[in-house]
Amino acid sequence: MRNYTSRYIPNTEEQQKSMLETMGMKSLDEIFKDIPEELKLNRALNIPDDMAEYELIKHMQNMASKNANMDDYVCFLGAGAYDHYIPSIIRHMLMRGEFYTAYTPYQPEISQGTLQAIFEYQTMICELTGMDVANASMYDGASAATEAIILACNGKRKNEVVISAALNPEYKKVINTYARFNGFKVIEAAYCNGITDISDLEKKITGDTAAVFIQSPNFFGAIEDLTNAGQIAHKNDIYFIVSVDPISLGILKPPAEYGAHIVVGEGQALGNPMGFGGPYLGFFAVKKELMRKMPGRIVGQTTDVNGKRGFVLTMQTREQHIRREKATSNICTNQALNALTATIYLTVLGKKGLKEVGELCVQKSHYAYDRLLETGKFEAAFTSPFFKEFALKAKNGISIEELNMKLLNDKIIGGYDLGKDFEEMKDGWLVAVTEKRSKEDIDRLVEKVNCL
Repeated sequence: MRNYTSRYIPNTEEQQKSMLETMGMKSLDEIFKDIPEELKLNRALNIPDDMAEYELIKHMQNMASKNANMDDYVCFLGAGAYDHYIPSIIRHMLMRGEFYTAYTPYQPEISQGTLQAIFEYQTMICELTGMDVANASMYDGASAATEAIILACNGKRKNEVVISAALNPEYKKVINTYARFNGFKVIEAAYCNGITDISDLEKKITGDTAAVFIQSPNFFGAIEDLTNAGQIAHKNDIYFIVSVDPISLGILKPPAEYGAHIVVGEGQALGNPMGFGGPYLGFFAVKKELMRKMPGRIVGQTTDVNGKRGFVLTMQTREQHIRREKATSNICTNQALNALTATIYLTVLGKKGLKEVGELCVQKSHYAYDRLLETGKFEAAFTSPFFKEFALKAKNGISIEELNMKLLNDKIIGGYDLGKDFEEMKDGWLVAVTEKRSKEDIDRLVEKVNCL
């Protein structure tokens, strides 16, 4: 019998024995008998001896120093996670105990601060996207995208959805995983010159199509033709789903103006650190008629018995609150702290600040684009307009992997290797330029590329 004693599990050996007798078992191993032996570790964990506190801190610092971080490196890598400036007030506010420890506001009468913060977040997401209602956030952009498709298929009682081939590959993977177990079919519309081929999109729509889904700016950073896509969706009486970069909405029209029924996206850029991939938050907003079909929770404003302003969980269509078969989603939580971060970020920047960030992204990314083309090492992958990210194709057999490794040696995190996800883009380099990148940063990148 293995020794399952742990300082973190309070059950004594006597208590474990009593529980096993109640279950009619002789050992804890019997609980796991259905797991094949070849899948069990069958040895002690390789955990080093305990350390003194100062030794442990030094050990963790040494491990952390092996990572490339944004304090010591210049980052031109995007592909869904972006190195935007994070105002220092965000960290100060988040470390307050009432924010840092609050979780689900099950009791509204003692959770007014948490509920108000979520309400403000929902309001700002609606103002950004032009939609009527937003939920209290989701896990990330990929889960929000998938839930939008589930809503569309259930709402239209159809089992197909047409997505753009220029959609974030990670979103596609999550969507296809959910599709496999939810009985709906995912059809890709081709892209042309870096944006969705509208004619192909229209051809792929059938009588079983519930929605079309486009990302703008898309994975290549290109700005999509949402006008025609929206018109096609409405003409076929199907839902129009749009995934957006929230920073771009400081200077671009909101998706609502193109007839979007559902708007989703990744909220990491709104004051959340890149964090080596998370945690992030997904925002999810809809037109009013879809409010009762959307996943997650909605915080609403009301008045109490004394006529004072108050906040409550207006809708809770999740399986913790209602019968599982009636739930709109099996996602049972929201990214409250990340959503609060986004709320503080949008509050601090305001409309003018968000617009300035967007304008700086456009100006600096286009400067970098022109300078990199001047090196003669690359050619434009596409000519479609872009926001803060652009795709180039390496010339003369330049290896993107080797290029990025050489840049890393100079403390520059290079662009994304598009060949990882797109066969036809094996020489493709996706470069992201946010407002944080200075002219000196961009010029140094160009200088290092010229030395190849």
